[in-house]
Amino acid sequence: MSHAASSSESRRAIVLDTDTAADDCFALLACLLHPAADLKAVTVVAGNVGFDQQLENALITIEQCGRSGEVPVHPGCTESLVRGWTSAENVHGDGKGHHEWPAPAQRPESEHAALALVRLAEEHRGELDLVCIGPLTNVATALAIDRRLPEKIRSLYVMGGSNNGRGNITPSAEYNFYVDPEAARAALRAGFSVTVVDWVLTLRQAVFGAEQLEEIAALDTPLSRFFGIVNTPTLEFDRSVGIEGSTHPDLLTALALLEPSIVVRTSRYFLDVDTADGPSRGYSTFDWGVFGREPNADVVEEIDEGAFFERVKGLLCTGPGEA
Repeated sequence: MSHAASSSESRRAIVLDTDTAADDCFALLACLLHPAADLKAVTVVAGNVGFDQQLENALITIEQCGRSGEVPVHPGCTESLVRGWTSAENVHGDGKGHHEWPAPAQRPESEHAALALVRLAEEHRGELDLVCIGPLTNVATALAIDRRLPEKIRSLYVMGGSNNGRGNITPSAEYNFYVDPEAARAALRAGFSVTVVDWVLTLRQAVFGAEQLEEIAALDTPLSRFFGIVNTPTLEFDRSVGIEGSTHPDLLTALALLEPSIVVRTSRYFLDVDTADGPSRGYSTFDWGVFGREPNADVVEEIDEGAFFERVKGLLCTGPGEA
């Protein structure tokens, strides 16, 4: 199905806020090629790798998907609200598989990501879905500009936190919330309609093992080869820490919105983030409802793993404009 053939009524207006590296690239690929997605913009936030590299990774992904010049890329916050940049380059390398991709023709926009978020929320009032797969600094900054942002956004999908489980950058904290816990707390308390995909779910159901990765490689399409190259550093890191495959929380977050049938079970939680200095900084509290606090997020707790993987394979079988 081509994008031109997709009914505009059935497609979701989306902004993807990303620290583009590895799995973020695959989430972007899904938002570019899925027939239910009408990607209005990409906003880039400080996170996984160097900021300029993240911008380039987004532009490379757009180019590889045959969408060059169609989706604007807006540079956003280059540091967290109160601290500097925290890298995950030890996990993702340069975020593009250390491969020299053809230089993308498209260049970043001059409009700051936070201003773009405020503008697009007004232009698509009540119809815009915001998918955040990096630290929430851009969202918190946009909230400082427009406190009524939550009532203008249809839904906020967040990859972040660890549902009463271990972290992945400290023993207690998941990376996206750890990098900017003040921003995460502001976004979660602002009144958005929030859906969360967390690290615990990722480890249980969003790891592609050797057999699945072989299936992807066997597709032998331009996008499956892109996937294999970009995924390699993360796969090597994951295996080095005892994970039997590559982790795909960002891709899952995008497809949880675009393919709601893959979501089997969600639960309501009151979700908060520790902003104190010390060993618990960035820890996410998932309160399941017995302590009298009003829930503020739907948390995905189970997915159809087979359907998720098959949809990913389907996207990687497409060529430019064929999703």
